[in-house]
Amino acid sequence: MAPSQDNASPQGASQAFAGWISVALASALFALFWQALGPIGAGEVLRFERPWVPSLGISLSFLIDGLSLTFALLITGIGALVMLYSTKYLAGHPHFARFFLFLTLFMMSMLGVVTSDNLLTLFVFWELTSITSYLLIGFSHSGADSRRSALQALLVTGAGGLALLAGIILLGWAAGTYELSEIRAQGDAIREHALYLPILILFLLGAFTKSAQMPFHFWLPNAMAAPTPVSAYLHSATMVKAGIYLMARMHPTLAETDVWLWTLTIAGASTAVFASFMAVRQTDLKQILAYTTLMALGTLTLFLAADVGYAITAAMTFLIVHSLYKAALFLIAGIIDHSTGTREIDRLGGLARAMPITTAAAALAALSMAGFPPFLGFIGKELKYAGALAVQSEPYLVAAAVLLANALMLVAAGLVAFRPFWRGTHSTPKTPHEAPWRMLAGPVILALLGALFGLNSDLIAVPLVEPGVKAISAGELKPAELKLWAGVNIPLILSGVTIALGVVLLFLHNPMRKILAGIEARMPWFDRGWDNLLDSFKTVASWQTRILQSGEMRRYVYTVFATLLIAVGGTLIYKGAWAGLPAIPDLEVKHWVVTLLIVAGTALVTVTNSRITAIAGLGAVGIGVALIFIIYGAPDVAITQLLVETLVVVLFAVAALRLPTLKPGDGFPNRKLDAVFATAIGAVVAAILITVTTGPIDLRLTAFFEQASWLEAYGRNVVNVILVDFRALDTFGEIAVVAVAGIAAWSLLKGQTSDPEPDGEDAK
Repeated sequence: MAPSQDNASPQGASQAFAGWISVALASALFALFWQALGPIGAGEVLRFERPWVPSLGISLSFLIDGLSLTFALLITGIGALVMLYSTKYLAGHPHFARFFLFLTLFMMSMLGVVTSDNLLTLFVFWELTSITSYLLIGFSHSGADSRRSALQALLVTGAGGLALLAGIILLGWAAGTYELSEIRAQGDAIREHALYLPILILFLLGAFTKSAQMPFHFWLPNAMAAPTPVSAYLHSATMVKAGIYLMARMHPTLAETDVWLWTLTIAGASTAVFASFMAVRQTDLKQILAYTTLMALGTLTLFLAADVGYAITAAMTFLIVHSLYKAALFLIAGIIDHSTGTREIDRLGGLARAMPITTAAAALAALSMAGFPPFLGFIGKELKYAGALAVQSEPYLVAAAVLLANALMLVAAGLVAFRPFWRGTHSTPKTPHEAPWRMLAGPVILALLGALFGLNSDLIAVPLVEPGVKAISAGELKPAELKLWAGVNIPLILSGVTIALGVVLLFLHNPMRKILAGIEARMPWFDRGWDNLLDSFKTVASWQTRILQSGEMRRYVYTVFATLLIAVGGTLIYKGAWAGLPAIPDLEVKHWVVTLLIVAGTALVTVTNSRITAIAGLGAVGIGVALIFIIYGAPDVAITQLLVETLVVVLFAVAALRLPTLKPGDGFPNRKLDAVFATAIGAVVAAILITVTTGPIDLRLTAFFEQASWLEAYGRNVVNVILVDFRALDTFGEIAVVAVAGIAAWSLLKGQTSDPEPDGEDAK
């Protein structure tokens, strides 16, 4: 999206103020979390708790350890720089203030995810990141691509969120708590629990969809429809890292099994290699960077599969490395677009003279991305190779996958940071010019940090990486040492091979891109498959609507009661809950009279074609039920039943006179089927009542109401007290529903005209 120009109007000044408020908030939060570096580096864990829904065991509990602090500093620090960048990039945009509201909510939601110590509150923040990212990806809502990409991201991550919620419920049930700090101490018990496998599958579905692991990766490149600052924030420090955070946080609880090891290894390796090839196939700067993000996410997943210190240290280090260079390069891509009017690498070249500061920042970030010394990316790459060789399952396979992905990453770095600036001059839609300081501050600072942390790795090793490794492994693994020079060893040799292979592939980029484009054209599996899936859902929904929502009342009734019959009746049979008919005592004359009255009323309903006669038969059934209440000592309920039946008969009789007359040939052709169906429903309901009344009944609720009705509500009639005190709101709702239904019926009948038959008979 092309940014707008500054607006000097009062409205523009007000919008600018909104942007600076967001920058100040992110900066203040960064400073707040910075204060925790000392205690966390010293081995402390900070925890804060406040009851939220005590009856459900839900607390607003927050935990700060090495893992959550690393994420929090990245979220707030990069967030402040992205917001500063956005104050200029989106200056004068008509929805400027809305953008900063969405971006701030996105930041706060992500902070909630990485600091929550309660799984249920973590899930609330998890879903908020999906909603706010939907708003940000679809920010340019006038474009069809933006709307489609936003909806795709929401549906994919939302579906994973539902799976995660199911996993959280199962894990909370298995562990007896939803507090992560308590669950992490039960790792052995959880892994031996019968529910371990479904818990693992559900958690990984949530993590894989959020962090775009294959086959759920396709939504992430499409999210490039968002404005560039959103892409920079989304890919470096926020939503796509949420799944990585979840896998890291659950490592002590769910790891150390073959299922965990192989699932994460296969998913991570396949995602990393696939995304690396796809990155060098792209021509748009943002698309290249998007696929390199997929590569990074796959690599992080790959190392979280292992349970060795080198692998986890590599994951923590690469997490920081990737966040720094990826945010910088995305912001640089936005600067290039802002200054030249295009992001296509084939149309860019010779920008170094016109944009020297941007060129330098791009070079520093790209060198870290490619893994050249003395940048932090080089240390991260060395650790990645050491960690790959330490993986228990297939060290050489993992190392080969990492090597190929790193070599292709070097190609991508060259495409982003070399070709636009140093290749021959090209004509661009706009005359290239250097960006203003607000847009340069973020890339320059982040690129310099990559170099600074490489020259002095202790700046992040002691306060962040080492506590992070201990947090991921629950203190069981020893962090590897971060060294710029560790001597001549296998990781160093692999680094040299990576650079050589990457340089060769960079020179072969054009023919390789053509080959990859041809392969991609023959395998449109994912994105087109998503459209086909949605079309299938729409087809099924349309078919279902035609069947169930036909506008015919008979079909609605059949659908509802058929569902009841199959679900409840089938469950009774499947569970073997039906214990047979109980012993029936000798019946007196009054019992036989009531029974015959109910049977006669029912039979009358099934044979008559007259509406009024049918309602009179139902009224007889209701009177029979009222007599049963009287016989068994419930006169108040009996009186209520009699009043209701009388009122219903009278009201229906009045209404029936205004309904269209049934012609002699209309009738009810399915009357026999209706009778059989109604009998089956009645049999199921009777079976439920018999099963409940013949079995042991839990009277704790009865005893509570018997005691509390007088002591707390000052009423002797327990039923009345329940209705007007304990469930007063529910009773009020029922009254409101009846009133609304009555008003609706009256309004419909008022518009009808009577159509009496010539012979004067009642309406049938």
